[in-house]
Amino acid sequence: MSSELHDRVVFVTGGASGIGQACAVAYARAGARVVIADIDGEGAQLTVKNLLTDGLAIPCDVADNKAVQSAIGQTVHRFGRIDAVHNNAGLASPSKPLHETREDEWDRLIAVNLKSIYLTTCHAIGPLQQCRGCILNTASMVGLIGQADHAAYVATKGAIVALTKAMALDYAPLGVRVNAVAPAGVWTPMLRQWASEQAIPESITQYLDDIHPLGPCPEADVIADAAVFLLSDRARFITGCTLPVSGGAELGYKR
Repeated sequence: MSSELHDRVVFVTGGASGIGQACAVAYARAGARVVIADIDGEGAQLTVKNLLTDGLAIPCDVADNKAVQSAIGQTVHRFGRIDAVHNNAGLASPSKPLHETREDEWDRLIAVNLKSIYLTTCHAIGPLQQCRGCILNTASMVGLIGQADHAAYVATKGAIVALTKAMALDYAPLGVRVNAVAPAGVWTPMLRQWASEQAIPESITQYLDDIHPLGPCPEADVIADAAVFLLSDRARFITGCTLPVSGGAELGYKR
């Protein structure tokens, strides 16, 4: 167990599974007290139960203003502070071109992937300012380079990249850093759902292995390691950065 985040309080959305869960575990190993806000309350509770430090699980629809306000309030009431917010909650479905995306699908993606960042920021900026804390957003390489047949999701991740820069400028005078991580492929339940929606699902594993020059499609721990760094004092002079954690997927054709 390291001490990079010793005694800090980290609020993670979407931490019941996938990248959020791996990050929650890594934050706890680094000494943080972790709060998981997730619509999957049972999954959040199970994750918190297995952490190495004190934690809190809060059932929360991150697209609901009152729910997010309540979750932030519960966190401050329990721990007295918030040192970091990791906006990780997200949806990846549907996997379609824009004109085939239903309005309700578009609205839900925008609400969960993007509006949730607005809500956590509105309700947590006060505590973060008091601690000179930081915000981390989970973006995606597709928000930087695009992806076919995934328009709504790509739009939200591209918006997160731009929003991270704007937030970094707005909150630097308050001493609050804002960064993002940008995975390429990472094996999570959400990625497996996306894979099942493709025209030839059985070809997806090889495809995902091939897009990463450094090796096969990784598990979520590679993202968690980068996230711990960005929340730690070692990144104290880094803000507005979208850090690719992609095995080189964005560098170009391998052959």
